Amino acid sequence: MREPIRPDYEQDRNFATTLARGLSVLRAFRAGDDGLSNAEIAERTRLPKSTVSRLTFTLGCLGYLTQPQRNGLYRPGPTLLAMGHVAAASLSFLDPAEEMMQALADETGTLVLFAVRDRDKLALVRTWRPANVASIWLEVGHRLPIGASSSGLAVLGATTMAEFSGLMADHPEPCPDGRPLSDLRREGHGQLIAQGYAVIGHELRHSANISAVSVPFRSSRMAGPAAFTCGAQDEALPDRAIHQTVGPRLQQAVRQLQRMMGQPATPAWAASPSE
Repeated sequence: MREPIRPDYEQDRNFATTLARGLSVLRAFRAGDDGLSNAEIAERTRLPKSTVSRLTFTLGCLGYLTQPQRNGLYRPGPTLLAMGHVAAASLSFLDPAEEMMQALADETGTLVLFAVRDRDKLALVRTWRPANVASIWLEVGHRLPIGASSSGLAVLGATTMAEFSGLMADHPEPCPDGRPLSDLRREGHGQLIAQGYAVIGHELRHSANISAVSVPFRSSRMAGPAAFTCGAQDEALPDRAIHQTVGPRLQQAVRQLQRMMGQPATPAWAASPSE
């Protein structure tokens, strides 16, 4: 299969570079941050500090950022928070998933998460921690590499050719072993066809001691596939448990959610990776 042509939208005359840079400043914030300085934002966005200073000033004037203590640290402002609530409403299918995914977390002793593509990575938008069990800790907003996580493998395996072309336009990092993401996409698709879930190889994992299994999910409210994932420390989630219980149980839960949403319980991936 030929590598898809990547659209280079940054060279398009309609592309607003200043707007893109301002949005990259907003994307630099993570759930665990207690405010960011211009220098920290510049480091995360790889933009010149002078550019960041102008952008944070403008975003502050418009309410997207705030400096509550005037100590040079910026935090998300009320306008951005309001927009976040509007965006969250578009993922209304997560509300009926709440009880089901929490039960799955408790039953399997794993952290269950839902991740969507955020340009070159996947961003966590909901997590469910198992009750009374020590588990891995990932916060909403945490970003996973597409080429080095089971969530990314599931999303890759479910992408159409057009969606994959759009993904490559965001220049995601290659796999840790240097193979192209098109090869990993074919591997992910093969796993989904064979077993209904995806598991990244040990040699590719960005967290060496974390095991995970993922199932892609599609909704008419999203532009492409997302992923539900169960993850835990290796000793709590060995390969045998993934394939005998957790993977099939996760697949069952995702299919049940599809039925609850009135969607056909068909796989989120195409019959052929060339589609």
